[in-house]
Amino acid sequence: MCCFFTSLLLLGPRAGILVWWLINPIRWQLAFTNFIWGFLGFIFLPWTTLMYVIVFPGGIVGFDWIWLGLGVLADIGSHVGGAYTNRHRIPGVSSTPEPVAKTPPPAPPAPPAAPAAPEEPTPE
Repeated sequence: MCCFFTSLLLLGPRAGILVWWLINPIRWQLAFTNFIWGFLGFIFLPWTTLMYVIVFPGGIVGFDWIWLGLGVLADIGSHVGGAYTNRHRIPGVSSTPEPVAKTPPPAPPAPPAAPAAPEEPTPE
């Protein structure tokens, strides 16, 4: 049974949630009094939802908050990692850094010369 749950978690947290909910729906009903919270957790925060159902039976006290924090970090890592990996699909985002210039930039052009003063006529 342990290997079965481990393989489900390797498939992804949503597969683990689905199968665990089908096998043991009473635990899920105890953890979530309303169906919508479990469903929202399934969609947006699957690792946190799994951790919550694991630690919920005895109440959430002490070290259980660490497990929930790890679930939140896993969800954040999943979302951020996916965004970083697919950054080349976003318009205007370069996936390769711009090359560093090896030569200094050219000097700006000199300002135009002041017009010459008109010559004074010489008396004759």
